[in-house]
Amino acid sequence: MASAPFTSGYHGLPHLAIFPFMAKGHTMPLIQLVNYLRHHQLATVTFFTTPGNAAFIRDGLSSGAGDDDVAVVELDFPADVPGIPPGVESAEGLASMASFFAFTDAVSLLRPQFDASVAAMQPPASFIVADAFLYWVNESAASLSIPKVSFFGISTFAQVMRELRIRHDPCAVMKPGDVDDDGNPATFSVPEFPHIKVTFEDLMAPFGEPSAIRMMMELDGKLGKAIEESQGLIINTFHGLEAPYIKFWNEHVKPRAWAIGPLCLANPAFAPAPAAAQPPWMKWLDEKAAAGRPVLYIALGTLAAIPEVQLKEVADGLERAGLDFIWAVRPKSIDLGLGFEERIKDKGIVVREWVDQLEILQHESIRGFLSHCGWNSVLESVTAGVPLAVWPMIADQPFNARFLVDELKIAIRVSTSDRTMRGFVPSEEISKVVRELMNGEAGTEATKRVVELSALAKEAVDEGGLSWIAVKEMIGELCATNDVHGKEEVNYGKQDV
Repeated sequence: MASAPFTSGYHGLPHLAIFPFMAKGHTMPLIQLVNYLRHHQLATVTFFTTPGNAAFIRDGLSSGAGDDDVAVVELDFPADVPGIPPGVESAEGLASMASFFAFTDAVSLLRPQFDASVAAMQPPASFIVADAFLYWVNESAASLSIPKVSFFGISTFAQVMRELRIRHDPCAVMKPGDVDDDGNPATFSVPEFPHIKVTFEDLMAPFGEPSAIRMMMELDGKLGKAIEESQGLIINTFHGLEAPYIKFWNEHVKPRAWAIGPLCLANPAFAPAPAAAQPPWMKWLDEKAAAGRPVLYIALGTLAAIPEVQLKEVADGLERAGLDFIWAVRPKSIDLGLGFEERIKDKGIVVREWVDQLEILQHESIRGFLSHCGWNSVLESVTAGVPLAVWPMIADQPFNARFLVDELKIAIRVSTSDRTMRGFVPSEEISKVVRELMNGEAGTEATKRVVELSALAKEAVDEGGLSWIAVKEMIGELCATNDVHGKEEVNYGKQDV
């Protein structure tokens, strides 16, 4: 059963209901948003989740802002759902796209508990923030007469490309395997942004494997409708990174988008943990820094299933490159090859546990990041001033990669052997790209640019920055549409940005 209704200390602050989709990559930015709201005393929060995810959320919610400004309400996850392994309450525990669709359907069964809990909130909810994957929350908000804003954890660039794909339907004139005169994948020039050229695979990546396209397109339609019919859209980004696309969305697409990131910088600063409490890989990084040895960080996401044979090829490529590296491996039981970890023990470390990625990226020894190009990872790398080698695989990752490589020029692209997104990456390619990132001219230029963006990111979330202004403006506008708060009660008026 859901926890008892939450009564906050209130003090005249808005009271928000926040509900993430059950996946760590979707949940972490909203935890960071809560910590930001609490730190700046902008709102009190009731955070909704399920028992299997509650410990992760409570660990992420920082202390020190008082005990009466946030509560975690646990909604019982439906039991014995066909297609979902017993006990799984997070997308990371799913093994197939079929399971993912079953999971999103099962999450909708939480609605009666959610509606009852929101209705019982004291003080009443000022507005709801919900992940777009929880598309049914729109109906909940309408039935409760509460404004609702969507959160979708992808870049503005990817949001805009999704909208323009629907508008222009380039897949009607492109097909798999189309190539140009040089044998490279054929591209479509986006009319509104002629400098952007996307491939058929870029456009179809959000829909996953071919067998899942029909179901994924149906889900994509629900996500789009959930966003379109919301009172606003929260985007985890900042103007210094994506200004043209934020402007385009707000002028040509709806609803109003608020760029309030990067949320990974939103947590208040805390004193570092004592050396004795540090995990062994952080001590290892300290040793590398003391020796003046730059380190490459590798993390390839938590949702895409990478075959063991491919990960062994990555291991061989890293060994060939001869660089110092730290690799956060998923799944933790993967075999990276006979004797690999013993052979590289002086240069590399393989971590098979959950790591604080931002803490690693912010370490002074880290000089490069080999990434799947998920948006959370991109933002963490940008804020840390670390250039990337990008290897997109699914979802919005190809759009992110094009944006980082072709436009921002803060990344180097990993190429597959057959030039398709799902093709095999040989060890020689891994070795070549990471060497260029860490020691080559392209890596040096990417580092200069990403360091500049890092400074802009910090300015955005600081008090008076554009993201800080956007958070206050969002709260003011949404509360003004709700009877809970009149315009005079919430001093978050509009400001020019």
